[in-house]
Amino acid sequence: MPKASLQTLGCRLNQAETAIIAKSLSERGFEIVDPAATADLAVINTCTVTEQADAKCRQAVRRALRRNPKAFVAVVGCYSQMAVAVISDIKGVDLVIGNEHKLRVVDYLNGLQKQSPPQVVHSGKLPLEEFVIDTVGLYDQSTRANLKLQDGCNFFCSFCIIPTARGRARSRKLANLLDEARQLVAAGHQEIVLTGVNIGTYKSEGKRLLAVIREMEKIEGLRRIRISSIEPTTIHPDLVRYMADSEKLCRHLHIPLQSGDDTILKAMKRRHTTAQFGKFIEWIARTVPDVGLGTDIMVGFPGESDEQFKNGKRFIADLPLAYFHVFSYSDRVGARAEQLPDKVDPQSKKLRTRVMIEMGQRKQHAFYERHLGRTIKVLFENQESGNWLGFADNYMRVQVKSAEDLRNRLCLVELQEIDRDRITAQLP
Repeated sequence: MPKASLQTLGCRLNQAETAIIAKSLSERGFEIVDPAATADLAVINTCTVTEQADAKCRQAVRRALRRNPKAFVAVVGCYSQMAVAVISDIKGVDLVIGNEHKLRVVDYLNGLQKQSPPQVVHSGKLPLEEFVIDTVGLYDQSTRANLKLQDGCNFFCSFCIIPTARGRARSRKLANLLDEARQLVAAGHQEIVLTGVNIGTYKSEGKRLLAVIREMEKIEGLRRIRISSIEPTTIHPDLVRYMADSEKLCRHLHIPLQSGDDTILKAMKRRHTTAQFGKFIEWIARTVPDVGLGTDIMVGFPGESDEQFKNGKRFIADLPLAYFHVFSYSDRVGARAEQLPDKVDPQSKKLRTRVMIEMGQRKQHAFYERHLGRTIKVLFENQESGNWLGFADNYMRVQVKSAEDLRNRLCLVELQEIDRDRITAQLP
């Protein structure tokens, strides 16, 4: 039986797509192995959201080639869509597939015969139509499963090339995604994470995101539905109100802000002001008890002065957020911001990144501290250093020391103390 290793770089949507590729390979007789193992086929699903992501993709490809020099190497996804020539020039790569065809990588393997130059399967113009996916994601090592319900974006923020890499916004047909959701639950997954590029824009047959969630809640055996990153201007208030009362929809929203300064937000072509964002976040915190709110912060956008960074820092400090993801701006070829003057020097970006990461850590600690002594439900996923790790519905990371096998079990635990980025708890 031939062996295939798969590696995912980047977002949760990429993880969902890698799982679909894994399932298609498994159905064709491949044994799916760890990326560090010896394999006959290596598939690298790439990301191009930042310059650093591009570099990590190239490193991952070269690492796969060193590990398995005789393996058939397929590089797929966003970086493959945007940098065909760069990837094709890496000696040993056999197949380069852009975003439109990557889920069908199994159809282009050519009997695993090495190819030089590599075969390129690439479409410059990505489709606009609603889509279906005929394969169910394979998540052997995970209790949660990601469900792709949307792709592409029409927002064109000035720092971002994802609308170019993935095309315009398009949605998955509702019946098709519900069918995969049922199969994922039948395979034992108790939590499903809804994912896409801009999932708040989902629309199929007149149905929006809340309608998807309502339908999914009817699936017997599904205990949790989690929404992945979602743009603030796409969140309908009815979705927030529904979250407050739902027994299955997790009390967790990751809502990208990007900057806490209005001048920078305008230059970024974002669709909200700081006042709008702050008012909405505070309303969510009041409406949904103990909701876990996260955000993305970008530092060092062209023209961001020390004063504008401080403005943003003050604004973010007062928001009821539980954690941040912090990114340094990097030029993306084809993005509007690439042409902007007054680039911020690398040292200032590094300092600002550290400042925001430290603030995020303080925010997380304060959020965790408010929950100490409470009894909550945690879905446990894996074991690390003798502790079982899992997440509460509001995305607090919890660890429990137990001799029992807690994998994929939803357990009541009592929260005791904070240990870095997690809370230590005990079973009742």
